[in-house]
Amino acid sequence: MNTPAPNRVLMTADAVGGVWTYALDLARALGEAGATTTLAVLGPSPTEDQASAARAVPGLVVLDTGLPLDWTAATPAELREAGRALAALARERGADLVHLNSPALAAEAEFTAPVVGACHSCLATWWDAVRHGPPPVDFAWRVAAQGAGYRACAALVAPSNAFAEATARAYAVPAPSVVRNGRLASPRTPAKADHRFVMASGRLWDDAKGAAVLNAAAALTPAPVFAAGPLQGPSGGEVRLARLRTLGRLDPDELAGWLAGAPVFASAALYEPFGLGVLEAAQAACALVLSDIPTHRELWDDAARFVPPGDACALADALQAVLDDPELATSLGAAAQARAADYTVEAMSAGVLEVYRQVLAAGRAAA
Repeated sequence: MNTPAPNRVLMTADAVGGVWTYALDLARALGEAGATTTLAVLGPSPTEDQASAARAVPGLVVLDTGLPLDWTAATPAELREAGRALAALARERGADLVHLNSPALAAEAEFTAPVVGACHSCLATWWDAVRHGPPPVDFAWRVAAQGAGYRACAALVAPSNAFAEATARAYAVPAPSVVRNGRLASPRTPAKADHRFVMASGRLWDDAKGAAVLNAAAALTPAPVFAAGPLQGPSGGEVRLARLRTLGRLDPDELAGWLAGAPVFASAALYEPFGLGVLEAAQAACALVLSDIPTHRELWDDAARFVPPGDACALADALQAVLDDPELATSLGAAAQARAADYTVEAMSAGVLEVYRQVLAAGRAAA
């Protein structure tokens, strides 16, 4: 007999990046499977368009907790108290399963329901990919908490094999189950005729996204390079990108409009556990020009043009080559769109629900 899906799920999320979209899509699927979801928001409050998207998910309850994210907590005590507050909230809401999109919160919290941790990113793997040399002292307790949180979870999921393997190496834990992210495709029809520009998107303030490399490549590219996304991070740091035509944060409909018209999408990321921005561009039939990092290669091999990470000249040359060859751009865009059809919300939700069922079955067998 198949173990049923959970009835009541407490899930954490933040409104800073792609985790918000992931959480809403998953909550919608849980509702279709008969579960109710309480979404505990950590870090900055959702924007109005994010809140509106959440209200459109049937049965979803959103609680803006004011608690810190694991990577914005100032001290170990602050992180510990956030985890304990979430454990109390899970008991209050009667959750029979907890889904932590920030697994470090499980490090010292006593959850009475089984916990599934989603590995979206972490400081240890970020530092290994983006920086060189020993990490700052402040990283030590954060990385220790992340590892303790992973070990406290009944199961872990990661969005790519490359990131699952990096997580296992960094924390000496079993490799998480791989459940690739999915995204609902925009209903907009791509309209790229006569357009000659490059599009990019993401958290531009995050060095992992390679915005500085993209900015340098834009200085070598005659066509304009537009970039959507915030320039300022939650901690207040701001990046200046004089050569990019920055658009700020766009709501999903605005971004879909830009992608529908863009013949080429670029990602110069140095670190990318999955990359929802690339997926959204592929769904819009943009030709993909990507840094040759393990995750990009795993997900988009034979469906993108790859360049060495950190090489602005190579990136500019690749962008120019695709822009100068409309047939190549169309072919690459079609290949990307076909590959994107593999990364659906339905497949993602089915994979996560299967992990939930395995965790619940193991708990019942042990009782």
